[in-house]
Amino acid sequence: MTAVLTETRRAWLDGVNPVTRIVMALLLSIPLFASIDPVSAVVAIGLQALCLPLTGLRVRTVLLRMLPIVIFSPLAGTSMLLYAKPEGAVYWQFGVATVSDGSIALAISVTLRVIALGLPAILLFGRTDPTELGDALAQVAHLPSRFVLGVLAGTRMLGLFLDDWRTMTLARRARGVGDRGAIRRFFSMAFVLLVFAVRRGTKLAMAMEARGFGSGIPRTWSRPSRLHPRDAVALLGAAAIMVLAIAAAVATGAFRFVWS
Repeated sequence: MTAVLTETRRAWLDGVNPVTRIVMALLLSIPLFASIDPVSAVVAIGLQALCLPLTGLRVRTVLLRMLPIVIFSPLAGTSMLLYAKPEGAVYWQFGVATVSDGSIALAISVTLRVIALGLPAILLFGRTDPTELGDALAQVAHLPSRFVLGVLAGTRMLGLFLDDWRTMTLARRARGVGDRGAIRRFFSMAFVLLVFAVRRGTKLAMAMEARGFGSGIPRTWSRPSRLHPRDAVALLGAAAIMVLAIAAAVATGAFRFVWS
């Protein structure tokens, strides 16, 4: 019971408008594309981790959600490790694949950068309510209501996909076919889930059209969404993190412009 209360307790970030969080995610991501170096990525990850108490997320929750990114991020670095321009000492070479000091440093930088790009999305949107996001997109960003309602409906369906996946897993185990052939089972279940998604999406679209969600009549919104001084503080904080990360890379001489 205590764990549930801790997870649902209102955090500082909960008072930040969802549109502001989208802008923050861009601020925390786009500057990282200017350089490929490990220093700026490590500093960005460290500063973002220090902001974890402001998000209301538990450390275990963040680690579990980051696990797929951490597992697959080395794949991005592998291409750099093998096919980057050789620099310094060469340790291994086979055809066009070459492992050198430069390619190793570049692979580490790219791997850390993928983690630094994925962490803000988890921290900023880990507790975002889809309805609040829809209200903000319509009232603050002034996006078309039809687009906003479609995004909201699609977001609400994500939880059902997870339930479908668990149900299919239990059903296969009950039939005795769910304990072997993990790769084959994954693609088979993914195809079935795709079929479920198409059917459910078609039914949902027809139901929303029948209820007038697709009309061009200006809509009203039950809950107002506004910007507050806290949003400005959050944007300044995100900008400060990126300034410190880039400044640390420049100060240490690790800054490496992406086109150089």
